[in-house]
Order: sequence, then C-alpha cells, then structure tokens
Amino acid sequence: MAPPRSNTGFFSQLAEPFTGEALFDCLGDVVFFIKNPRGEYVVVNQTLVARCGCRGKGELLGRRADQVFPPPFGRNFRAQDERVLRGGGAIRNQLELHFYATGGRGWCLTHKLPLYNKAGGVAGLVGISRDLQAANERSGDYAPIARAVAQIQARFGETLRVPELAAGAGLSPYQLEQRLRKIFQLTAGQLIQKVRMDHAVQRLMETGETVAEIALRCGYTDQSAFTRQFRKTSGVSPLEYRRTLAAGRLPSHL
Repeated sequence: MAPPRSNTGFFSQLAEPFTGEALFDCLGDVVFFIKNPRGEYVVVNQTLVARCGCRGKGELLGRRADQVFPPPFGRNFRAQDERVLRGGGAIRNQLELHFYATGGRGWCLTHKLPLYNKAGGVAGLVGISRDLQAANERSGDYAPIARAVAQIQARFGETLRVPELAAGAGLSPYQLEQRLRKIFQLTAGQLIQKVRMDHAVQRLMETGETVAEIALRCGYTDQSAFTRQFRKTSGVSPLEYRRTLAAGRLPSHL
C-alpha cells in the first residue's frame, strides 16, 4: 500500500531512510530484520546479533539465513523467505520454536511481510520474531486461565476442545480466547500446540521412543499429522531433529 501523499512528503525530508533499526535495537525480546530480494540481511537489530552469537552486525549483513543458521534450520528459514519474496504473500503470527547459537531454545511469534518497489514488484522483506513472555500470575485474569492451562498440561495427549476448556475455567469460549491472547499472546489452539511440541521435543531428546509412539503420546492421531505439525513449528521433521541433536548441532536445554 502506497503511503498518503502527506506522509511521502514527510519521509522525503528525512536525512536518511527510516528503517526502524535504532528503535528495534532497544527491544531485547524482538528479533528484527530487513532482507533484499536475494534474501540477504541488509538491516538487523542487536537482539538478532546476540541470538546468533555474533560480535557485531557486520557478521550478518550480506548473508542469507542458510549461511547464518546451522542445517537443517537455516534451510527452512531460507525457504520461508523465498515464499515471501517470490509470491509476495505475508507470514503472520506463526508460532515457531527457535534454536539459538547461544545455547537454548525459545518460542516466538514470527511475522514476515513483503516490501514493494515503486513498480509494484517485491523488493525484499521485513520481519520480526517476538519472544513469548511468561504469564504474570498476579494478573486478575490469571486464576481462571491457570485452570485451563492445567487442563492442557494434564490432558495434552487427548483430544482437547475449546468449549470444554472454557467451561472448566468458568469462562465462555470467547472469554478464554481473549484472556489467553492477553496473557500469553496465543490462541487456545496455539497454546495446545505449544504444550504438545514441548513434550514431543523432550521425548525426542530423552527417550528412545519411535516417532509414532511420541505422536500418540502427544495427542496426534497418526505419525503423519504429528510430523507435519512438528516440521511447521520447528522447521524440521522429528527424525531430523533427533539426528541433529545426536550430532551435537543443537542445544539440548532451555
């Protein structure tokens, strides 16, 4: 969408193009980046630099995700970029499990949007990955939500339905969804998915169970459905994750 003419005049008066880099440098829980049509970083914030274990931004600029992150995760981020750059479609509010070179893993909500040139073509992309924060137990909304969370954590291996979770918390489905978004920044479906994936990752690391066994334990009707969701969430299949972990290319702790 082209900016209104008054805004265009405002931006034309700035000494340098506004990228938001200095602003996002102030946010320690948000990764920010801009990439060119080749998928190479042209703007990054300090949080991304730290997460990648780099000494400065110069170590990232001009490089693609698959040149920064270890396989197979870098390849997945690169493929994600290509979908945005080639088709112009945005990625919004995608729950992802990220693995950091600094030693650990964390959950993020990722957004990637295409950037357009004056001719209407895709000129690059801009994106953020925002860390999911722990719930504030002092919040007045937390007590009923804690009951719903407890149900999910105890019954993640079963078929879970939002109306039943809401009833157990003494809320309507709408109230449950609204309060989950306020406290966790997640929908009920995303929270169930997160709990299941957390348990799946632990079992892949700590047991010799087959992928099919883990799928059933984590509430999936079959191995294929589990594998599709695991790949969507982490970027790799359960077997690839286990092999990568065994090869010592992944952190095994939070």
